[in-house]
Amino acid sequence: MLRALLLAFGQIGDPAVLRVLAKSLGVTLALFVLLGAGLWWIIEALLTPWFGNGAGALAAVAATLVIVLALWLLFRAIAVAVIGLFADEVVVAVERRHYPNALGRARDVPFLRAAAMAMRSALRVIAINLVLAPVYVALLVTGIGTGAAFLLVNAWLLGRDLGDMVAARHLDPAAMRRWRGETSGRRFLLGLADAVLFLIPGVNLFAPLIGAAAATHLFHARRL
Repeated sequence: MLRALLLAFGQIGDPAVLRVLAKSLGVTLALFVLLGAGLWWIIEALLTPWFGNGAGALAAVAATLVIVLALWLLFRAIAVAVIGLFADEVVVAVERRHYPNALGRARDVPFLRAAAMAMRSALRVIAINLVLAPVYVALLVTGIGTGAAFLLVNAWLLGRDLGDMVAARHLDPAAMRRWRGETSGRRFLLGLADAVLFLIPGVNLFAPLIGAAAATHLFHARRL
């Protein structure tokens, strides 16, 4: 695991990886801007009958607060989903440098399949965390580790999503299911490491890329 992370950090300056970073950050930012604009329009429409011309300013403040909260709660889900759209480029860059034989045997993941996987990833993260929200609140009230529970749950989710980004290039669906069962512990540790990176300001921007690159090393480490 440590080797996978160190190799992933070592390739963060690769031009191919940086191109994915630029594209993924651009798409993520655009999604939040669209979300903010939509919220502002809806809130302004709701407030106009009550506040007239002042509704626009109030709507802007309310939309900004919601977006800040959404960035905190949803950034990981959306960032990993977006990186899933471009995951092939990261995995190819890592395989080209470290696993050229595996690169030759790999299959490109069609865009529609990548988009479907990304959508399922985001919905799975949001749905599971919403279901567990009462548990988080209960732990917060009782003073027991809410942060630890949130971290462990999202470590499991991250380990699955990051692993699938790589496995989809090399395994059919049946083989992927077997691979998940055989590598659950290692993928959980990968997810936990990446979940911690998401907590570090600045580093969290690179966390999806580092996770995808580390997952590539993790996948191939036992297959050489």
